[in-house]
Amino acid sequence: MSKKYILKNQTDLSNPILGTKILYCTDEFFAAAKRLLNPSNPIFKENVFDNHGKWMDGWETRRKRVKGHDHVIIKLGKPGQINTVNVDTSYFNGNQPEYAKLEGCYSKNNNLDNLKWTKLTKKYKIKPNSKNLLTSLSKKTFTHVKLNIYPDGGVARLRLFGNIDLSLNKFLKNKIFDSANIVNGSHVIACSDEHFGNANNLLLPGKSINMGNGWETRRRRGKGYDWVIIKLGKACFINSFEVGTHYFKGNYPDNFSIQAFSFEKKINISNLIKKSRSWLTLIPKHKLKENSNFKIKNNKFLNKKFNYIKLNIYPDGGISRLRVFGKV
Repeated sequence: MSKKYILKNQTDLSNPILGTKILYCTDEFFAAAKRLLNPSNPIFKENVFDNHGKWMDGWETRRKRVKGHDHVIIKLGKPGQINTVNVDTSYFNGNQPEYAKLEGCYSKNNNLDNLKWTKLTKKYKIKPNSKNLLTSLSKKTFTHVKLNIYPDGGVARLRLFGNIDLSLNKFLKNKIFDSANIVNGSHVIACSDEHFGNANNLLLPGKSINMGNGWETRRRRGKGYDWVIIKLGKACFINSFEVGTHYFKGNYPDNFSIQAFSFEKKINISNLIKKSRSWLTLIPKHKLKENSNFKIKNNKFLNKKFNYIKLNIYPDGGISRLRVFGKV
């Protein structure tokens, strides 16, 4: 295994595939607030204008000529704890906010008049055309987030990295569910490479929509193979797997295998990766086909619960989705 790997270990709670949506914004004259939540990276369209001015891929308010500041209120699809915030101002240069601050609250309804806000981050100076990383000040579970920008301007994307609060999820005993689904709290711990496609895409619900909506590594020119380690939202007895290669035709892996591990305490990620080479093998090396969905039953260690899964692909390539079906 290569010593180079990519660490992750968080979920983007702002992803609309979780049900996250914009509830309110003070202004969106130049660019719609909903673009803040687009899971794709921001783009720039040279010399493209609309009726209000330059087309920008993000949320942009008009120049404020009165007191106050602009803000947007977001309802999280899945309540969770937020650890790090990325206020991405890609392509906003000279029209970015001067400062930004985030607040959060927990509410069972969307009555904006009754929301009581808690400070989520400090008020930060915002850099143009940059990924502005803000550290959370709270470990609370939030259902709503307010992004305040001072006094006005444009933000390309808002990313809310943290973890879904699984104490609010009800997992019925002996009912089979997809434990690898991001909606059920799973997240990628680390992967060997994701040059062409983000490893987190493996865990998204539904069928992939194109080749860019899966996990894809660069072409391997040496020995070894690529891999991804996933922590399941809930430890479970595993019944079966599905490995999708939808839209991957000349670039799907030749083979795959699946290993598993169980450990409930905190563990150093680097040590976890090293030890993963000796994890139990549930699915030995198996052939894959292009643009298909491969289903395979698990016939090993059926009486053992697992909460870590490692998908190995040989030697490289693209996988659209991974499903891990089991019972708690």
